[in-house]
Amino acid sequence: MPQFCKLALILSVTCCALSPQESHDHGVPEKLGSVSFPISCSPAVQADFNRGIALLHSFAYAPANAAFQKIANEDPHCAMAHWAIAMTLFHPLWDLLPPSSLPTASSEIATAQRIGSSNAREQAYIHAYSLLIHNAESTPFPVRNKQYEQAMQALAQQNRNDVEAQVFYALALLSNAPPTDKTHARQKQALDILEPLDSAYPDHPGITHYIIHASDSSELAARGLPAARKYARVAPSAPHALHMPSHIFTRLGLWQDSINSNLAAAQAARNQHDIGEELHAMDYLVYAYLQLAHYDEARRTLDKLNTMEGLGMADFKVGYAATAMPVRYAIERHQWNEAAGIKPDPKSPPQVAAIAVWAQVLGHLRGPQTSDVSAEISALAGYEDQLHRMGNEYWAAQTGILRQEALAWSLQAGGKQKVAESQMRAAADQEDAMEKLPVTPGPIVPAREQLGELLLQQHRPAEAAREFKASLVTSPNRKNALEGVAQASTNSKR
Repeated sequence: MPQFCKLALILSVTCCALSPQESHDHGVPEKLGSVSFPISCSPAVQADFNRGIALLHSFAYAPANAAFQKIANEDPHCAMAHWAIAMTLFHPLWDLLPPSSLPTASSEIATAQRIGSSNAREQAYIHAYSLLIHNAESTPFPVRNKQYEQAMQALAQQNRNDVEAQVFYALALLSNAPPTDKTHARQKQALDILEPLDSAYPDHPGITHYIIHASDSSELAARGLPAARKYARVAPSAPHALHMPSHIFTRLGLWQDSINSNLAAAQAARNQHDIGEELHAMDYLVYAYLQLAHYDEARRTLDKLNTMEGLGMADFKVGYAATAMPVRYAIERHQWNEAAGIKPDPKSPPQVAAIAVWAQVLGHLRGPQTSDVSAEISALAGYEDQLHRMGNEYWAAQTGILRQEALAWSLQAGGKQKVAESQMRAAADQEDAMEKLPVTPGPIVPAREQLGELLLQQHRPAEAAREFKASLVTSPNRKNALEGVAQASTNSKR
């Protein structure tokens, strides 16, 4: 549309002072990147709306929500403010649109529809979101999310000069990318949209951010490295922008880069009182420290975790990071007694509790004194079944992999080496067929790396070396896999 071509309102969000809860550095101008999302509301709220969209693109959902609430109060006739409030409740790459957020999202979209807009483009944004909540009681969310994607595709095609339409459509593609698609077809489709836009709008936080997410696989990680190198410069006021590059750094085994990224992100999140984002950064930080054998630094990060009170362990983002950190610290260092003593938090979601129980199994089986783990393996099967009943097939599959790994180590401890190998190989094949979700740096220990360790125990160094090397293709520079290759080589010469 001509008005977009003429628009000169590319807002570089550097002027608005943050509240103490929002600012990561008092006295430093806010910098969230450059966004232009023209709306037909009062001209007085346009700059604030652009700022809110910039926050939204860096997943700063709470500050974005506050920004849009303020706009709704200042301009009661602004339908798009209510669409934007609803957008802060929809987390396409995280927990999607959880049932707890559905009533508020439905209310906001109903308000947007009641206020209405004479602008066909704005009507299309509101209509697309309405598909996420329509018949929510009877229509599974993946079906509604696909309908949303199709509506965003139509919006993007009809408004080719609307940068935000292209960006939100690309994000919708990523939201619907199946973790079992190892061709990464939707990710590549999103990149084909985003990369040309990145050349034209290099300071747009969403374009940069979503290129990183689209590239968060071993196949595409190198393609996302330029975006990873610049995102923290584009939006340094957003903790997630400081952390997000480490997704690519982790995929490429660039551990010191990941450490630098997450030190900054954890501090910014702490200053903004964003516990979930702080823990997320700390988990990636522990992972990277362990790969460089920086055990004291990893221990200090865990000590900081242990001082954090009142963590909402029922929240997946919080519960996962708070559980994974001590498990990583014990398992990566082969401190089996520590692992055996890890207990699941009773408030944790089943897929999070399963990680702690899996750690117990390895602790009981891989130390000098083995013990019965039948109860723990039964617990893992129970978590897996619970997730199936909840319809959470991705995490049911991941929990099933943990159960298979636990069973393989149990069989190995019982002297059933061939069956143990078969069980672990099946776990590795299944894990290799699936992508991780954004909340995790990856499995605590890749199943194929564990297969290499199991084969070493069976005195089969040449076969172990092959598995370690295969694991390093998808998880580069992992310390224990590298040491496994070296140990297998040494053992082969004896």
